[in-house]
Amino acid sequence: MQADFNYLREVVNSLSHNVLDPSRDYLFETRLARLLRNHEISHIGELVERLRERRDATLERAVAEAMTINETSFFRDGRPFELLRTKLLPSLIERRVKTRKLRFWSAACSTGQEAYSVGMLMREYFPLLATWDIRIEGTDFAEEMVARASAGRYHRIEINRGLPARWIVRFFEHEGEEWAAKPELRQMCSFRQADLCQTPLSFGERFDVIFLRNVMLYFSNESRRKVLAEAHRLLAPDGVLFLGSSEQPADMALWNPVLAGGTCHYTPKVLCNN
Repeated sequence: MQADFNYLREVVNSLSHNVLDPSRDYLFETRLARLLRNHEISHIGELVERLRERRDATLERAVAEAMTINETSFFRDGRPFELLRTKLLPSLIERRVKTRKLRFWSAACSTGQEAYSVGMLMREYFPLLATWDIRIEGTDFAEEMVARASAGRYHRIEINRGLPARWIVRFFEHEGEEWAAKPELRQMCSFRQADLCQTPLSFGERFDVIFLRNVMLYFSNESRRKVLAEAHRLLAPDGVLFLGSSEQPADMALWNPVLAGGTCHYTPKVLCNN
């Protein structure tokens, strides 16, 4: 059985770059349960046997996606959003008044709550931006997560995590057991699949704010350096990077840490060879 888990950890790492510790092998049983049912596979050993016998890229990717952590909620860890509202966005708006354009990237967006949170924040507190060119890009490794984010539909439990009642009514429509994001919110956000380590990533413009939160917790140091170097390339010289509360850049030569509002964000250092 241990050999099967070792094989699956290698599959996950090769595709999603997550390094799973052997102490977490028990997660394979629970997170792969639906995949096993869908493919009419009786147990983990049979799954590994099938993958060893014949290369199946689709099935391998399904395994990697199933083992990806997709924990999220609206306005998760509210401090970055409060700092964005009170300090960072007003400053960015002032500097972008000529172009009247703002770009945001929610990397590893999961089911889209982070991206939609940014959109709601701007609509609620910065009505002048209604006439600006605003784009919020969301990317995720998992196809299922991208599909759910694009649909903008959430169950009652999901919608109640982090959203006050008046915002639910303003920005979502009640449809049966779900709430669907209204067009004014959905039109600000777009979602697509992307592997953060497959650089360079294809974006047409640099971003003013990048959310790269709780993405690299199980990445190797090499993968972290690669992802953060790409974030540095894609961030505007006066832009802002948010990482998770327990994360920090792998290469501090690229970033200036700024502590404000009870949280830390990063601004890019200007490199001589840029």
